[in-house]
Amino acid sequence: MEIRQRIFHRYLLVRLCLLLLLSGISSLEGFAQPWKGYAVLDGKQYITLSKALPLASLDSFITQFDLQELGLKHFFRTGKPDSLQMMGWKVEINNKDLLTINKPLFALDGIHGPADQIRFTEKGADFAERFPVVSSEVRYGYNRFRNGSLPFEVERSTVRFFLRGHQKARKVMLSGSFNNWSPDALQMTKTAEGWVARVSLEAGKYWYKFVIDGDWEIDADNRLRENDGLGNTNSVYFRPNTVFTLNGHASAKKVYLAGSFNNWNPSELALLKTPTGWQLPIYLADGTHTYKYVVDGKWMEDDRQKERLPDGAGGYNSVYRIGTPHLFSLKGYTAAKSVVLSGSFNGWREDELAMRRTATGWELPYTLGPGNYEYKFRVDNTWVLDPTNQLTADRDGKTNSYLIVGANHTFRLKGFPKAKNIFIAGDFNNWSPASLALKRVGDEWIFPVHLSAGKHLYKYNVDGQWIVDPDNKLWEENEFGTGNSVIWIEK
Repeated sequence: MEIRQRIFHRYLLVRLCLLLLLSGISSLEGFAQPWKGYAVLDGKQYITLSKALPLASLDSFITQFDLQELGLKHFFRTGKPDSLQMMGWKVEINNKDLLTINKPLFALDGIHGPADQIRFTEKGADFAERFPVVSSEVRYGYNRFRNGSLPFEVERSTVRFFLRGHQKARKVMLSGSFNNWSPDALQMTKTAEGWVARVSLEAGKYWYKFVIDGDWEIDADNRLRENDGLGNTNSVYFRPNTVFTLNGHASAKKVYLAGSFNNWNPSELALLKTPTGWQLPIYLADGTHTYKYVVDGKWMEDDRQKERLPDGAGGYNSVYRIGTPHLFSLKGYTAAKSVVLSGSFNGWREDELAMRRTATGWELPYTLGPGNYEYKFRVDNTWVLDPTNQLTADRDGKTNSYLIVGANHTFRLKGFPKAKNIFIAGDFNNWSPASLALKRVGDEWIFPVHLSAGKHLYKYNVDGQWIVDPDNKLWEENEFGTGNSVIWIEK
């Protein structure tokens, strides 16, 4: 109840602040002087500026709140919002009288004053989280440039970015997630056809824009573009780590790649014709991928790939692995005729991952990317949990073994020195109440887990009593009226 009261009182305070700031929001008629101000409401910070604001007052405001990187003067001069949007701000109101922009406000405990708050949310420390090169949310990616436009050249680890035309531009900069969106760190070189810049990139996903004489522009030749969730549209480039090649079939009209990574879509990933066959550069996340080629509607294996797995229809799929294998093992059961590994990572198929018999039991190396996985062993016709793994998850009335690969977040609960058992439960393990046990380290309890990007709900179970996270002010009500803690993981 105390937490709710504090949140409600703070809500009333910022609501009053915003109403004072934005009085007459649709028009500034009635105001004696040009208006400028800052307020916070509902987890967002707002800046409101009068279009009649003298340049000296605007400069003073920018200096006061350390907003030089925001590009407010550029916006007032050109009307183009990209310089604002690249820093995470959304244009709320923009008319002849008034400009209002807002931006989500992150956890600001210990940060005092509007100036510190704005600076905190503007700096580039969160770019790596918002624009990750490798993410468990991205299983694959391929580049799609317009007809007549070739993909960026890749030589070893260097990518050659190219901007067509713009011969009259005085200066062109390349800005993206690979340089914290700096507008002046990477200058492009003018050529007879356009502008080029070379960047060393590891395999993964990247967002970028061109800054042409101070104006932010997407790549018109690139069909891939995304909104970053803050109102800004960026071009997207995938640095490939795999080239699928099918030799021959010169008379084929269309050749596609289909696999487990794109839900076996037979008409999405078109290979390009080469002098010796067909080819497609692609980015694939760590893990085990099964695939086939579709040549003029006919499915076929990759004859260059030796490893294959049953396809469930009497044939086989080719296999491509990226990353370090995890060794699944089951001791004993030496009299069993067969043992099969099955889990969320392969759609719970029972005919695909046959384990190998050893002198002491069964084992199978299987490559997995970062994530949380449920699995079991099927020993002849009996399902068996992994006896060496104490982590479990309950789903649909069944209990499965639970495997965490590449943990990216650690839950921490301070205090509770007399507690015997503390568990974490949430939407990431189907709210299993007593499977993910926290470990006591010093004066806190911890548990590492992999969380996908976005919103997650969770609670702690302390010796059988459910509690919200006392150190997390973010929570929402549930159907029981007891509340759940909320955590957001950036993309």
